[in-house]
Amino acid sequence: MPGMSVARFYDELVDDYHLIYSDWDASIRRQGAALDALIGRAGADVLDCACGIGTQAIGLALRGHRVTGTDISPRAAARAAREAARRSLRLRTAAADMRHLPFPDSRFDAVVCADNSLPHLLTGREVRAALAEMRRVLRPDGLLLVSTRPYDELVRERPASTPPQVHRIAGGDGSGEERTVTFQLWHWHDDGERYDLEHFQLVPAGGEWRVEVRRTTYWALPRDRLAGFAAEAGFVDPGWRMPPETGFFQPLLLARAGE
Repeated sequence: MPGMSVARFYDELVDDYHLIYSDWDASIRRQGAALDALIGRAGADVLDCACGIGTQAIGLALRGHRVTGTDISPRAAARAAREAARRSLRLRTAAADMRHLPFPDSRFDAVVCADNSLPHLLTGREVRAALAEMRRVLRPDGLLLVSTRPYDELVRERPASTPPQVHRIAGGDGSGEERTVTFQLWHWHDDGERYDLEHFQLVPAGGEWRVEVRRTTYWALPRDRLAGFAAEAGFVDPGWRMPPETGFFQPLLLARAGE
């Protein structure tokens, strides 16, 4: 993975990232509740190793977990810390690559890697390296939770775009509602699995639209292959749980760290 380009993608997106959601605070609460139910214990030591601006990390902290957040984007990790402090929550954050986690062995009860973050890694070697690090920092029988897009279906369909998402806020001058529109264009590689993504945001700006475009690349990892990588990294009983079952917005791979 060209790590610096991924870091730049999120560094550039960080100030507008919450605009992806129709209601970011509601998403924080909903995702935190879903992950908390899967962790299944109170006050766990949790690492969110792709914390972004804090959506899952803050949600879990609200549920009473002791959360540490890392992200390859220094600006995203810093914003996550600010957002947690604004909510009177404790969230330690740091900039770190998930393939090289700056923690001792057996440090955490659970590791979360959510919101399609792992598929920024574009080769099997890189995915195995990241999963091995997650396994290393987990305590014996610790829980891994990884979420991705539903790639088995998307690889078959090969969509060219995503539907627009609209974020609504009250106009700054009290004149009514302002809307920000987010959508993506996907350009599939010849291998049928990797794709280049153009992330568009249309932001109101003085009666006009400010258009922001950011670009990155993903690997549309099939579920059985990602589960296989987890097993190779030392996880046991890897299995997928789908949104209707978990209440989480993406499919989730759950696995336990082997003894």
